[in-house]
Amino acid sequence: MKAVIDEKIPFLSEALEAMGHSVVALPGVKICADDVADADALFVRTRTHCNEALLRDSKVRFIGTATIGYDHIDADYCAGNGIRWASAAGCNAGAVLQYVQSVIYAWSKERGCPVEGLSLGVVGVGEIGSRVATWAEGAGMTVYRNDPPRQEKEGSEAFVSLAEIAEKCNIITFHPTLERAGRYPSYHLADEAFFASLKRCRLLINASRGPVVDNKALLVALENGALPDAVLDVWEGEPDLSLSLLNKVYIATPHIAGYSAEGKLNATALVLKAFASFSGYEGELPLPQLPAPVPSMIVAPTFADAMLEIYDPHADSLRLKQLPSSFEEQRNNYLLRREPDAYKISLKCNKMLK
Repeated sequence: MKAVIDEKIPFLSEALEAMGHSVVALPGVKICADDVADADALFVRTRTHCNEALLRDSKVRFIGTATIGYDHIDADYCAGNGIRWASAAGCNAGAVLQYVQSVIYAWSKERGCPVEGLSLGVVGVGEIGSRVATWAEGAGMTVYRNDPPRQEKEGSEAFVSLAEIAEKCNIITFHPTLERAGRYPSYHLADEAFFASLKRCRLLINASRGPVVDNKALLVALENGALPDAVLDVWEGEPDLSLSLLNKVYIATPHIAGYSAEGKLNATALVLKAFASFSGYEGELPLPQLPAPVPSMIVAPTFADAMLEIYDPHADSLRLKQLPSSFEEQRNNYLLRREPDAYKISLKCNKMLK
């Protein structure tokens, strides 16, 4: 089979060729109808919009997106035209957890606000949100969970309203999928009314999808003091950013919260597994093992210090704030970080953590 792939999906080209397929690798944002006309399979990230305009005259019967989100895929069109598609749900949960941990630890240290005893609101409690909530409880935070679809299925005891999160939480972090319509839309979930209702919030984090947070309303809230700090990894209109907002947020990064080597390998493995099922491939997936990081030992006085030694988000933020016009280049050429589980962590109190 012929596969057209986003050239920035790591490990994929070699794996597909080892499985016996021909591969054409292209910049994701430039993949067009002519490129996929004679392709059997398409592997993408969020920058390739898989819709009728792209697929109408093609042979494509399988699409794999190496991302958790899938709002760039027209699922209705695919269903109506015999195109099977798969996402990489949960692939980068560890990386996004690492990102949230690091920005909270950095903020806590610099603002003189200990994590223990704070209240955290988690909006969207899927794979990523669940892991964030579990970590936060272990770190001594009081956690409030908001997820209307899960609440409808599982009952109300474990979940609270967005209004309650706005009233009670010191930190609010967003992890829903982007839904523009339907029973539970998440488009502009954090809007002008939401920011006006904040009572105790000192830090807002969005590492989900840009339009989940109304960026204009966020800027007003930061300017008028309704919200002291914000961390944005995702933006409305990216890669074209609001420079006013960019310069106002505490930490700004170019949509790389999920960009770890482990997360990328997981994503490639998940879409390859789906494609193997589709194509009838029964062999072992030809994917590499990640080497140990160098150095592999982290020695630090506290767990928070260890997390910041492994990943300090300020470096990524400074790079974006200095050259925002290179958002896409920074994202595409990001040096994949390693997740904490790849290291041996030794605290100076001689407690060894794996």
